[in-house]
Amino acid sequence: MSDLKPSEIVEELDKYIIGQGNAKRSVAIALRNRWRRRQVPEDLRDEITPKNIILIGPTGVGKTEISRRLSRLTDSPFIKVEASKFTEVGYVGRDVESMIRDIVELTVNMLKSREHETVKDKAWRNAEERMLDLLLPKPTTSQLQKPEEVAAPAVGSMEEGRPSTREKLRGLLLGGKLSERYVDLDVSDRSVPIVEVFSNIGMEELGVNFKDMFGGILPKSTKRRKMKVPEAMELLAQEEAQGLVDMEKVVSRAIEKVEQSGIIFLDEIDKIVGKSSGHGPDVSREGVQRDLLPIVEGSMVTTKYGPVKTDHVLFIASGAFHTSKPSDLVPEMQGRFPIRVELDSLGKNEFVRILTEPRNSLILQYTALLKTEGIDVRFQDDAIIRIAAIAEEVNNATENIGARRLHTLMERLLEDILFDAPDMEEKQIVIDEAYVDNKLADIKDNVDLSRYIL
Repeated sequence: MSDLKPSEIVEELDKYIIGQGNAKRSVAIALRNRWRRRQVPEDLRDEITPKNIILIGPTGVGKTEISRRLSRLTDSPFIKVEASKFTEVGYVGRDVESMIRDIVELTVNMLKSREHETVKDKAWRNAEERMLDLLLPKPTTSQLQKPEEVAAPAVGSMEEGRPSTREKLRGLLLGGKLSERYVDLDVSDRSVPIVEVFSNIGMEELGVNFKDMFGGILPKSTKRRKMKVPEAMELLAQEEAQGLVDMEKVVSRAIEKVEQSGIIFLDEIDKIVGKSSGHGPDVSREGVQRDLLPIVEGSMVTTKYGPVKTDHVLFIASGAFHTSKPSDLVPEMQGRFPIRVELDSLGKNEFVRILTEPRNSLILQYTALLKTEGIDVRFQDDAIIRIAAIAEEVNNATENIGARRLHTLMERLLEDILFDAPDMEEKQIVIDEAYVDNKLADIKDNVDLSRYIL
């Protein structure tokens, strides 16, 4: 789906996200430009860099969801990071390069899982043979050369036409007849000493590097465990799959995928905006921007899988910008985010659509959850309109958390049903406007109480 037209990308996003047409158009164009870049002559390809985007708007209006759906739509490596969690090099905390290491790690694991699926059948067949070897050990050389066995050829003729003992065991294994039987299995014991190291290149990366280093130096040890046949089969299949997957190929593909189609969502970028006073908790705000700059511009980041270039990674930043504005970013950073899109605040009409239209709408989710208990819940139109109206009122009276308010309202509205569902005799429940008012009106009208409950 990487060659979708911008209009088709917007159409797919519309299935999950209500409104925000300008933001959808911007990300659709950015995605299409990646396809266009692959079509241009190779000597020009490296010169075309992605046009990074800043999404501006209050919480709960769909900024993160747009980026996440975009990555799923195109099968692109995606990671969401909060810019406020980073600290300037030299301060205790996470360094900005850790987001590149994280997205590479996620992509390697994703591709490895897919490769395991492709070799699953072969790995299971190999595991089956190893299990049969455990259940029916091969005879020793001395047993094969017993004189009495050599002098009794008639036994072989009696066995003609019958399955061998190994094949009989195979039939029992495949038929699940050996599920309660125990076997002794040698499993790898690769535990390594825990070493804590403080360094400015990132604690998480050093921890992994030490694990890999000790894993390569220390001899592989095994320990014998007694377990049931099904559990042993799972372990054997995992071992076989590990051996069948070409990890060098997986890592190479993962790095290429990150470099060419990775998407990093930088949330809360407004929290690192503004010049610091030189002291206090915000001392490293501008420093974080300076550290981010080379990665966003395009640089080489060292990971445990090898160097990764960030020149063509797409960065989508977002922030509410209540007390600041994008122009407060350092000038160099502003230049690397040329596209700014302001998202609309959500009101009653949008909430009604959010509750009913998307493929993953809240109404569908709660209906499906309660169906597992045999409860059929139906929401009347007037109830949905009332929920949307209350969400808008509470957002205006307290903190505006956008569509996330619907989650708190729905949970509060259906709390009794969700609790009593396993024991309820009434299997048909209709939610109307009166039911909504009965459950939510008192809380809505009490502003102090709604701050805690809603």
